[in-house]
Amino acid sequence: MIDMLLAGWASSPWALAALFLLVVGDAFLVVIPGEAAVTAFAALAVSVGTPPISGVVAVAAMAAFAGDALCYVVGRTVGLHRWAWMRGRRAQSAFAWSRARLDRSTAAIVFTARFIPFARLAVNLTAGASRVHAPRYLAIAAVAATGWAAYQSVVGVVVAWVVPGGTAAAMLVSVAVALALGLALDMLLSRRVRRGGGRDAAAG
Repeated sequence: MIDMLLAGWASSPWALAALFLLVVGDAFLVVIPGEAAVTAFAALAVSVGTPPISGVVAVAAMAAFAGDALCYVVGRTVGLHRWAWMRGRRAQSAFAWSRARLDRSTAAIVFTARFIPFARLAVNLTAGASRVHAPRYLAIAAVAATGWAAYQSVVGVVVAWVVPGGTAAAMLVSVAVALALGLALDMLLSRRVRRGGGRDAAAG
């Protein structure tokens, strides 16, 4: 019954629109599971045959780029101190870490951060506030968004192939895998940010 409901929803013309909104929202609110949504839709594409996997990748890539570009614009117009959460210790450490890496290697940090929810928010805001050259930055962000969309979709496809039990089981496992990978990467980067902040403070 659940598999039939999921199949009907997947064939809805609103399915990819929902994916687009989730991924764009994830650019601003890290509690929105953008990664999980992409892997779940990819699992649906394999299990049900709709929406097409090419559509999932394309919509996810466009939405990811749109979200990153909007964050860049917010950073450029608002800065990094306007709202209370920006002035918190964790946010300021992430902004300082992002600024140092953007100065050294823009492409490397944009690609790395695209796969880590809070990091990509910090990097995009910092890039805008630091007035990193917009055409070059957005071109890199577009390539990174496409790579991210393809990667998350591959995770969903592999899960759908490997996990028995139908559409619902494949979706649940793909969501769990996506969340676990995102959490692990976020924890790893948070550790690096703290270490980098400590070294910067010692140098100062």
